[in-house]
Amino acid sequence: MKVVKNIGLLFLLMVVVFSVSSCETDRNEIMALGKKNVMPDLTGKGVTMLYSDSTVLKIKLQTPQMQKYVKGVKEPITIMPKGLFVIFYDDNAKEATTLKADYGVRYEASKRMEVKYNVEVVNINGEKLNTEHLIWDENKKKIISNAFVKITTSKEIIMGKGLEANQDFTQYEIKEITGTIRIEDSQL
Repeated sequence: MKVVKNIGLLFLLMVVVFSVSSCETDRNEIMALGKKNVMPDLTGKGVTMLYSDSTVLKIKLQTPQMQKYVKGVKEPITIMPKGLFVIFYDDNAKEATTLKADYGVRYEASKRMEVKYNVEVVNINGEKLNTEHLIWDENKKKIISNAFVKITTSKEIIMGKGLEANQDFTQYEIKEITGTIRIEDSQL
């Protein structure tokens, strides 16, 4: 089933994401969903969502399964329990950045998305970020992680704990660098 509805608003609310504020209360709320017998208000399998602005494609999200909760929760959320793959496009509708993860939660009101497990972000320059936890804040247009991160570029691999980056992952800062490995030209 492909779901393509009011693409601009729904996709914007779902994907272009994330907030720095603590997610502990939200995690507890999600865990409590199973205990409250709260059923999703909307479900989908094999979902593809597109977001465009002024007829220019901006984002494409694909997920094998989606569950949206509106009633019985303090903030509407969309859960992608079987992972997601997102392509972000530049102003010329060319692929700029990709994001994939094994699990995702979109917090609608606070406009943030939390992704976990085997998270990978690849930017337009081919630089790759790997981590187990990432928050994307739509309002601040930032990517945040307090987990272990590994960034692979054409010349080096940088590892550390914690990261802050712009949302297209072209500028980033690792909070605590734990190691750097230079890649020799012959290894490329």
